[in-house]
Amino acid sequence: MTQKPQPVRLVAPVGALLAGALVSMAFAPLKWWPLAPLGIALFTVVLRWGVQEARSPLGRGARWGYLMGLSLFTLFVGWISVLGWYVGAALCLFMAVWGLLIGWGTSAVRNLPAWPVLTAAMWSLAEFASSRVPFGGFGWMRLGFTTADSPLGGLLPWIGVGGVSFLVALSGTLLAWGVERVLVRAAHASSVVTWRRALLPVGLVAAIFAVGPIAGLAPARPATGAQVHVGMVQGNVDGTAGSEAMGYARSVTNNHLSETIMLMAKARVGATPMPDFVLWPENSTDIDPTRDVETAALINEAVKFAEKPIFVGSVMAGPGKGERQTTGLWVHPEQGIQGRYDKRNLVPFGEFIPLRDTLLPLLPILEQVGNQAVPGNQPGVLDVPLGVGTDATRLRIGDVICFELAWDSTVYDTATNGAQLLVVQSNNATYTATGQPRQQFEMTRVRAMELRREIVVSTTSSFSGYIDARGRVIDKTRESTSASATYTVPLRAGATPAVIVGPAWELVAAVVAALGLVAGVVLAVRGRAVSDAG
Repeated sequence: MTQKPQPVRLVAPVGALLAGALVSMAFAPLKWWPLAPLGIALFTVVLRWGVQEARSPLGRGARWGYLMGLSLFTLFVGWISVLGWYVGAALCLFMAVWGLLIGWGTSAVRNLPAWPVLTAAMWSLAEFASSRVPFGGFGWMRLGFTTADSPLGGLLPWIGVGGVSFLVALSGTLLAWGVERVLVRAAHASSVVTWRRALLPVGLVAAIFAVGPIAGLAPARPATGAQVHVGMVQGNVDGTAGSEAMGYARSVTNNHLSETIMLMAKARVGATPMPDFVLWPENSTDIDPTRDVETAALINEAVKFAEKPIFVGSVMAGPGKGERQTTGLWVHPEQGIQGRYDKRNLVPFGEFIPLRDTLLPLLPILEQVGNQAVPGNQPGVLDVPLGVGTDATRLRIGDVICFELAWDSTVYDTATNGAQLLVVQSNNATYTATGQPRQQFEMTRVRAMELRREIVVSTTSSFSGYIDARGRVIDKTRESTSASATYTVPLRAGATPAVIVGPAWELVAAVVAALGLVAGVVLAVRGRAVSDAG
């Protein structure tokens, strides 16, 4: 077997690392979206070229895929290291396994018909799997989240994040096909003829990107004719990035009380519209107000001063001993607590400890996680009283809490269960001055485009604001400041095709990738057997 020249062995791994870096830069905070398909194209070309004469092409593809994944995730989610360098190292080393899967799959299907489609499907398979395992998954890195400012963003309400992620990957693999067609014929044809070989793949990519803006002309979901004035409060917290950023729990609640007073003062002098309700962020109180008198008094003071309902982000004790839930509580000035939504998608090792009885004795530092968080089991749509006295009306409000933005089913449930208004409650204080708050805000923009709904965001300290139904940022607060504003938001009804098509598209792509992977592995094993026999 002829050995690859030494330069190839060096260039290919470097190319894999560079490809991962390019893809990472397509995400916030840089948001250089063209780099996602270009990075995928580079990785595909490097891998297919580098494994051609390898004795174990699948093994080499897996190794280079791991390098690509390591580069991608280190740059993309390295912010997790504010919890400790070892936390960042562990997460990035693990998440790179999904890059290994992509590399292994890319090398496996390299000789199959329609390999550009199968290779793109490998990226969908990695997204599908990483959003589910282990411990509920970590679906933060999805190519569709790079498309808020891309022409492909126009397809979000039609095929969802899952479908758009596939098209981003397909654009990259088609470009790789074009490069390969040029390189294969470069030594045997004139330059004009050679470059014509790239016209079909490049034309297909151009067609994909041309469809996006046309699809983006789709209107917002039908308005009901009513509108709501939403008072957003960002109370701010003391401290900088790190696990202690939330400071003293009651001081955080006090900050949100103070900013609520400021919000209502502006409204009562006519500087801003009078809010119909006030939105506080996740963890605006870390103490259960139904069990702590002082915390309850602070919230009641805010509600009585506002004379409006307040949607409070709270940590509630229970349901069992040593357990807690991250919750949105609808607190009415006359009727008290009238609605509750418990966060369904929890952060492993941040809100709960997987395999707690086994790991806690081995890693005492996990004690910092506190009581074990328990996920809710109901969609985040609350039917709540909006006004007071004779002006009382009802509102169906859809709530998504922080980390839940990464999960299609949780977000889609708000629209399919009749929410008229969407809000996001979040706490990013731990990750102040890192890329995480910016990444989450971009994800929120993508969700607004996907559902064709306006979204109001309230965070403890990082990038609250108002996003319209096309993902345009109408208002956005600064980081590490207190702020408040009132937004006039139309109430809407119905769901986009994305809530059906997106998950189905991703599932089909994942199944196709899995079948292609099996076929490729079988082909490789047979080829190896024939080679050994010869």
